Amino acid sequence: MDTAYESNPILDKLPKHLRQYIKPQNYEDYSPIDQAVWRYVMRKNVDYLSKVAHKSYVDGLRKTGISIDHIPNMYGMNRILKEIGWAAVAVDGFIPPAAFMEFQAYNVLVIASDIRQLENIEYTPAPDIIHEGAGHAPIIANPEYAEYLRRFGEIGCKAISSAKDYELYEAVRHLSIIKEADGTPQDEIEAAEKRIEDLQNNMGEPSEMALIRNLHWWTVEYGLIGTVDNPKIYGAGLLSSIGESTWCMTDKVKKLPYSMEAVHTEFDITKPQPQLFVTPDFAFLNQVLEDFADTMALRRGGLEGVQKLIDSKELGTVELSTGLQISGNFDKVIAHDGEPVYIQTEGPTALAYREKELIGHGIEKHTNGFGTPVGKLKGINLAIENMGPRDLKAYNIYEGETITLEFDGNIKITGKIVTGTRNLQGKILLVTFENCKVTHGKKVLFESGSETYSMAVGQEVISAFHGPADVNSFDLVTHELTDTTIKKPKTAARQRLETLYQRIRDWREGVDRTISRGKVFLELKEQYPNDWLLSVELYELAKKDSNTELAGEILKHLETVKRQNPKVGHLIDDGLALVDQVLVN
Repeated sequence: MDTAYESNPILDKLPKHLRQYIKPQNYEDYSPIDQAVWRYVMRKNVDYLSKVAHKSYVDGLRKTGISIDHIPNMYGMNRILKEIGWAAVAVDGFIPPAAFMEFQAYNVLVIASDIRQLENIEYTPAPDIIHEGAGHAPIIANPEYAEYLRRFGEIGCKAISSAKDYELYEAVRHLSIIKEADGTPQDEIEAAEKRIEDLQNNMGEPSEMALIRNLHWWTVEYGLIGTVDNPKIYGAGLLSSIGESTWCMTDKVKKLPYSMEAVHTEFDITKPQPQLFVTPDFAFLNQVLEDFADTMALRRGGLEGVQKLIDSKELGTVELSTGLQISGNFDKVIAHDGEPVYIQTEGPTALAYREKELIGHGIEKHTNGFGTPVGKLKGINLAIENMGPRDLKAYNIYEGETITLEFDGNIKITGKIVTGTRNLQGKILLVTFENCKVTHGKKVLFESGSETYSMAVGQEVISAFHGPADVNSFDLVTHELTDTTIKKPKTAARQRLETLYQRIRDWREGVDRTISRGKVFLELKEQYPNDWLLSVELYELAKKDSNTELAGEILKHLETVKRQNPKVGHLIDDGLALVDQVLVN
C-alpha cells in the first residue's frame, strides 16, 4: 500500500494509475496563519451559507467531521467518510480531468492539500483544501448528490479529450501555482491569464472532455438548486468562496434553468461567473447527465467514435458488437457508406472482453499495433458473430481451412484458419490465421508472415472511449508534473508573525493562558501594520473577556488598516460583524 495515505477498504480498490497522484497531506506543514485563514473562511461561510446553501450543506459539515476551527485532517475525515461510503485523498493541486473524474467513480474525493494565502482569502483559481474540504466534502453527505458525483465520474472518465485540452489543463495548473506562490510578479500572472484566454479562444471543435467539463463546472462547482427566483447553493466553488457565494445571489448574476444548454456554455476560471444554472433537484442532474452521455462515443460508437479517438492521439478503446474491446492508440480507419470497415492502432495494443484482458492478447503480443476488419461479409446477411458452429462450417470458417473472407468496403483477409476464441456464451470473438494477408482493394494492409494473426469479430463499433478496457494491460504510472507547488523559504519576519498567530490560537483553545494579548497586539501593530486577520482574532477575544479598552485600541488600528488598504475593508468589517453577532446570540 502506498505510504502517502492510510489504508481503508475504499482506497484499497484504487488502481495503481490513480494512486500515483496521491501525496501525504503533511498536516504539520500548515502554519498558524493557514489555520486562521481556514477558521475565518469557515466561520464566515457557515454563518452566511446556513441561510443560502442547500440544507444538506450544514448537515454535511457535521456528518463529514469538518471542523470550523481546524483544517481537516485527512485520516480523521476518512474515518467518518467511510460511514457514507466515501473516502478522501490528498493531491498536489490540479490533476488531469480524466483522473479527477475516475477518482469520483471510485467514491474517492480528491482534496488539494494546499491552502490559499491570506491575500487570496476570498477566492483562488487553485484547488485548495478550503475548496475541496469545505466545498465538496459536506455536500456528498446527501446520498442523491453523492450518487450523481459517482456517476459523473464514471461517465466523465470515459470522455475523449483533444490535445488542446491537455494544453489548457497545463496552462490553468500553471496559473494556479504562480498565483498562490508568494511574490509572483503581477505581469507574470497576467501573462499566464492571457495564455489561458488565448487557448480558450482557439480550442476548435470542443471535445467530449471539454463539454463534460462544462457540465461539471455548472453543477459540481457552480451549481444552484431550487427555483430561478429562490435558488440555493450546492456547488463547491460557491460554497468555498466567501466572495462568489455572496455575489452569486445578487441580480448581477443571471439565473438560468439547468438544461443541456450548460454543455455548450463555456466558463472562465479566472473571473466571476456572469450566469449560473439552477436545477430543480438533484435527480434532474442525473437526467441531464444521461442525456449528454447518449451523445458520447461511449454510447454511439461508429465511425465518429473511432475518429474522435484518432484525433485525440491518446490511449483509447473501441468495443465491437461482440463485446470484444481493442485498446491502444488508434491511428487509422477505413470507412464505407459512413461506417468503419477497418480500424488500426499503432504501438502497444491489448484485447479484452468485459474489461478483462484476453489471455495471450496483451501488449506483449500486439507490440506494434493491431488492425482488423469490422462489419459483415460481402453478400452474406448473416454476420460472423451471429453464426453458429454449423453456419461457420458451411462458410468454410473452420479450423484448418485456407479461405478468403471479403467484407463490405473491399476489405479481404486470406489465410489458413488456426483456431477461434469464444466467450462463455459460445459467441466467437477472434478468428486466428496463419500465413495471413489483409488487403483493401489492391493495397496490402498487413501480412503476418510466419506469425499468426487474430481477426476481431464484430459487425459494428458500438462504443469508443478514453483509456484502456483493462487498466492492468498498460503501464499507466507515468505521471510527471511540469510544475510543482512553489513554496519559498520563510523569512524570519514571517516566522515571527506565525508565532504570534500560534500564541493567540493557544490562548483561545486554552493551551496557554499566560500569554499577554496586549503585548502581542502592540508587536503586531508595530512590526506587521498591514496584517488584519490576527487583529480580528484579538478583537474577538477582547470582546469575549469584556476588555473594552483593548477592543477599542484594536478597532482604532483596524480603521487605519482599512484606510491604507481599502481592498480588505469588507473582510475586516465582516470579521468584526461576525464577532459581534456571535456575542449577541
